Amino acid sequence: MIKIKITVVKKAQYDDLIEKYENPIEHACDLKEGQVFICDGWQKPSGFCDSAWESLSPFVMALAHGGGNFYDGWMKNPKSAMLSCNDGFRPVSFYVEVCE
Repeated sequence: MIKIKITVVKKAQYDDLIEKYENPIEHACDLKEGQVFICDGWQKPSGFCDSAWESLSPFVMALAHGGGNFYDGWMKNPKSAMLSCNDGFRPVSFYVEVCE
C-alpha cells in the first residue's frame, strides 16, 4: 500500500469566536506547525488527532489506493490535497501527499 505523508502547515485560533461560543476547555490541539505524520496505507498514524482524522481520512484513503487529482486539477501536485480539520475555533491546515 502507498504511504501518505501528512504535514501540519498552519494553525489558527479565533479568540473572538472562542470567547463568544465555546465553553472553557482544559486541553486543545497539541499539533505543531511543521509536524509530520506518515500513514501506512490509510491507517490513522499514532498520536494523530481523531477529529482531524475524520476530515482527512477520505483523502488519505483515496491517495493510498492510487487516487488523486481531486476536484479536476485543484492541486498543483495531483497526488496531494490541502485540507483542514473541522474545529471552527482553532482550525489546523494539513498538506496531505503521497510519499515518493
